[in-house]
Amino acid sequence: MSDRQEVVDAINNGSSFCLITHENPDGDALGSLLGTHRLLGALGKDSVMLMGADEFPLAPEYKYFADAEIVTTVPADIADRTVIFLDCGNIDRSPLAGVCKLATTIVNVDHHHDNTRFGTINLVVGDASSTGEIVWSLAKDLGVALTREIADPLYIALVTDTGKFMYENTGVAAHTMAAELIAAGVDVQAIYRELYEDLPYSKLRLLERALRNVRRYEEGALTLTYVSLADFAAAEATESDSEGIVDHLRAVEGTKVAAMARELQNGRTRKKVSLRSTDGTVDVSIIARESSGGGHRQAAGFSTDLGEDELIAFLRAQISAQLS
Repeated sequence: MSDRQEVVDAINNGSSFCLITHENPDGDALGSLLGTHRLLGALGKDSVMLMGADEFPLAPEYKYFADAEIVTTVPADIADRTVIFLDCGNIDRSPLAGVCKLATTIVNVDHHHDNTRFGTINLVVGDASSTGEIVWSLAKDLGVALTREIADPLYIALVTDTGKFMYENTGVAAHTMAAELIAAGVDVQAIYRELYEDLPYSKLRLLERALRNVRRYEEGALTLTYVSLADFAAAEATESDSEGIVDHLRAVEGTKVAAMARELQNGRTRKKVSLRSTDGTVDVSIIARESSGGGHRQAAGFSTDLGEDELIAFLRAQISAQLS
């Protein structure tokens, strides 16, 4: 039996589900979460979406999900529910990893090529543009017709993880999916405005400070910025306002790897590092895994306790080793 058929059977045979994604959820994580939730609802299934309380508030560009009924307390009947992890390449990337000890069946649906296959059932499609694309294909297998309610979050998953259809993971299936979602009623302009316009001024102020801190190493191959707690305070910004800053660095001429390191608020001491590769000559997922992180070849991240100078030295060494 194929992995895909196992997932289809688990959904058809199950009656109640708990949906989980990775920490610091992005558009693909959130879109896959809500899209799957609504898909299960169309099948008459009982479904809850579960996220850690620390994940809120969501980044302002994801205001579409503000009204989604996401719970932050593990359901009392979790042992009786089929747990579906979406867009989570490594169980350690989920703040709710402990749920695995309580669940009987864990379905792992993901498109990260380095997924650790932590589920009892694993559907990992490494060449899919997004986890949302896998959910879209599962809807077909399950005989669920696309409605506007299902299509909207899946389109957000698709457009964000393909970089507005510009990244190398954008294939024929991605465009076919987009066409079908639009035919189902997606308002492309409205979603674009929600994701990329009408953002809080604090986000622009934080970007200004991040651009002031840009430095380049390895003859420009590494373009890096560091966002400190002082930067957040001066911009009156939250952690979610840092979303997307690294993509501005990615566009700089000569850059092979763009990196943004940000200090964490809420009294935490670790730093979050976001990595983007421009032309594929450096696989940033390898760099992230060296620090117990993960991701894609061209987009990855990790947490670290390294100081600023130590972190820069680590990134320079990793990039130099791959380029040589």
